[in-house]
Amino acid sequence: MTDVDVLSPRDVPLGGPRAMTVRRTLPQRARTLIGAWCFADHYGPDDIAETGGMEVAPHPHTGLQTVSWLFSGEIEHRDSLGSHAYVRPGELNLMTGGHGISHSEVSTPRTTILHGVQLWVALPEEHRHAERNFQHHVPEPLRIDEAEIRVFLGSLAGQESPVATFTPLLGAEIVLEPRATVTFAVDPGFEHGLLVDHGDVRMAGTLLRPAELGYAQPGATALTLTNESDGPARTVLLGGTPFEEQIVMWWNFIGRSHEDIVRAREDWTNASDRFGAVEGYPGDRLPAPVLPNAVITPRGNPPRRRPAPEGHPMTESPASPASPAAATVERNDARHRYEILVDGKRAGLTAYRDRGEQRVFFHTEVDDAFAGQGLAAQLVQYALTDVRDLGMRIVPVCPYVAKFLKKHDEFADITEPVTPEVLAWLDAELG
Repeated sequence: MTDVDVLSPRDVPLGGPRAMTVRRTLPQRARTLIGAWCFADHYGPDDIAETGGMEVAPHPHTGLQTVSWLFSGEIEHRDSLGSHAYVRPGELNLMTGGHGISHSEVSTPRTTILHGVQLWVALPEEHRHAERNFQHHVPEPLRIDEAEIRVFLGSLAGQESPVATFTPLLGAEIVLEPRATVTFAVDPGFEHGLLVDHGDVRMAGTLLRPAELGYAQPGATALTLTNESDGPARTVLLGGTPFEEQIVMWWNFIGRSHEDIVRAREDWTNASDRFGAVEGYPGDRLPAPVLPNAVITPRGNPPRRRPAPEGHPMTESPASPASPAAATVERNDARHRYEILVDGKRAGLTAYRDRGEQRVFFHTEVDDAFAGQGLAAQLVQYALTDVRDLGMRIVPVCPYVAKFLKKHDEFADITEPVTPEVLAWLDAELG
């Protein structure tokens, strides 16, 4: 049976005090890419009368394709190619921003409930400066046993999308009837990811809950999905050949080096022709964030790991095996902290709170009984590595974490300054 890794989402607010919160499953610690799929946000169902809907001002992209797929609602799309289109349920909008493109995304007044996914595809080196392009496709629903599928990219169950991509890909919405089991023939050269929108779905024998993403490595010739729910279950199946290149992802840019990102940011800030202009949007474009004062390093998929024991969301040997203490580190999401254990007993912790994509560390301690064994360094090394793997940023309010970072410049590219705004937010957060 195919092994399936379960990737859990994290909540990310997208801009402003009335931000729409999305659930992000790519990139993260366990996996940066599935095929060339490098980014997956899952949002809704959101009542826009309460959330304010989607309002994303013109912003740039390089080195990628954006894939918009809705379950409900409607989004108005404008881009610097001159495209003016609407994203509607069951309709694919794919935009290519190789060398550079800009676009805006706004939910329309006709929308009451906004619900869907936003996906990115990394372009391979030979095509990452491709010209701007926009494609729209409405796949016909196809009935297979007790499932209805819509193939928006690639091919599945005899249905093929005409939409062009730069690497072999699969993208399909699959809706399973209550308690249904369906088996699909798949390309054994593909790795696959199944994102569950609603319902409990078993992928190759592994149960996935809503908003979780199941990952299956290449090798399987068939994929079996079972709806364990009493109602319909909706999923999005992603797949592709393993993407062997390392990429640099920062803000809305994908490149191969720090210099690529610096150049793209400068071009956007200077209103270069590289990104063009979005006509018809009634407002200013988004400014680029400040670059970190360090080199941004490329990332690829980490080596596969054995899953952590049940009840331990992330357990691993410490960074320093020469330590006299037989220690393990685990992240305790419920208590917002990382804990280091010696012979099963908690010996120390470093506590954090999340502020958007920032992980703000504010306290680190090691029990006196375990002092002098280097446990604090092991703990913090693990925690900061985890932040990088999650695609987040470090804010070192904690004096120990700040001191550790001064000696470990490999984290400089994801470290942000402690500002009065951060301190005020943390005070309010901690009460």
